[in-house]
This record gives sequence, C-alpha cells and structure tokens, in this order.
Amino acid sequence: MKFFIHTKPNAREEKIEKIDETHFKVSVVEPPVDDKANRAVIRVLADYLQIPPSQLDIISGRTSRNKIVEVF
Repeated sequence: MKFFIHTKPNAREEKIEKIDETHFKVSVVEPPVDDKANRAVIRVLADYLQIPPSQLDIISGRTSRNKIVEVF
C-alpha cells in the first residue's frame, strides 16, 4: 500500500492529519538536514498506523516535502 505524504519539517509539535485513506499531512520538529526529518516522518506515520517503522520506506520524494511512502 502506498501513502502520499505532505511533510512540514521544523514544526512546533509533531502531528499527523489524515486527509483521506492514502493522503496525510505530517508535521515533525526535526529539521530537513541529514535525513532527520525523513526518519521522523517514518516514525510518526508508523506510530499512527501501529506498525513497526521497518515496514515503511520512502520510495519517492526523499528531498521533497511531498513523499510517497510504501508499506511492505
């Protein structure tokens, strides 16, 4: 299954907003440096979906705010 994520790094607080079944807005406090924000997005999404972070992978948009994350 693929999820389409719009990220907001450097946010005041971590939160996730569900737009529809496959689209989310994810805010993380980490900056977009050294892959910190990407790891935080994976962690927050995994917590929301109640699955281990190891089952998620960013397949597109690693350097963009718009990402495609796949569950495998």
